[in-house]
This record gives sequence, structure tokens and C-alpha cells, in this order.
Amino acid sequence: MTQAGTHAGTRAGAREGRPLDTAMAELVKLAEEVAKNSYSKESKFRVGAALRLSNGKVVAGTNVENRSYGLTICAERAAIVRAVAECGPEIRVVAAAIVNLNGADSSPCGACRQVLTEFTEPDAPVAFPWNGQMEVQPFSALAPFPFGAKEKRGA
Repeated sequence: MTQAGTHAGTRAGAREGRPLDTAMAELVKLAEEVAKNSYSKESKFRVGAALRLSNGKVVAGTNVENRSYGLTICAERAAIVRAVAECGPEIRVVAAAIVNLNGADSSPCGACRQVLTEFTEPDAPVAFPWNGQMEVQPFSALAPFPFGAKEKRGA
């Protein structure tokens, strides 16, 4: 994978082999832009996340590290916090893009997947760098057995 600004024209998923649609390409571009604001003095791993919400609004977040790594907040969680702050706790994520400016594979980490579970539609497409291209998967494929899913669905 190459540096920022090149993802929008890449293919979505090695198995699917289709170009990113315009809406996903826009999310990827916004995630790349916000990743430039990453506070990552220790790791230099600059990540951005952009979320399309059920009300049509798009919000973004970037990772903010701390020398005590346990206090670091990932880009995905920063974006969720912003979405809730701006739109309230009932907001739903209908699409997401995660990028990094380091050329590394980076699907959402386990903590981010769990937090996203609280707010993301199971069929929401999620784009992330994997094997040198942008992979797109439904959120349910990234978090097939999330903690608390039974309570969330009311089952």
C-alpha cells in the first residue's frame, strides 16, 4: 500500500475485486486527511477513521496516543465519541473507512470492534487497508461474536 491520497482508486477486497464506490472513496479520503492530524509521537502510526451516520452526517477521528499506551485512543473510537457528542447516543454507523499513513494492514483492533458494535449496523460496509489494497467487509464479518450482542438485539 502506498501513502495517503492513493486509496480512493484502489480495489475493494482481494476476493471481490471491484472498485470502491464513490461514497466509500469519499470516506477513505476523509480518513486519510484526518490521519494527518494524528498525535502519535511514540509509534508514529498515524490512523484516521471516517464514519457515515444514519442521519447522513459524516464524522472523523484520529488516534491520540499517550506515553502510557493504555490511555491511547484509536481513531475509530475517537470518531464514535465525536458522533455521539454531536448526534446523541441513538446514532447508528452505516459505513466506515479506516486508513493509516504508514502503509500497514490495519483492520480495527478488538477494542474498537467492540465499541463499534454498540453503534454500527451489522451490514455496514467497512473499508480498511489489507494486503496492499482497501478491503471492504460488512461490519458483522469483523465482529461476528461481539460481547453483549444478545442483549443488544433484545434476544
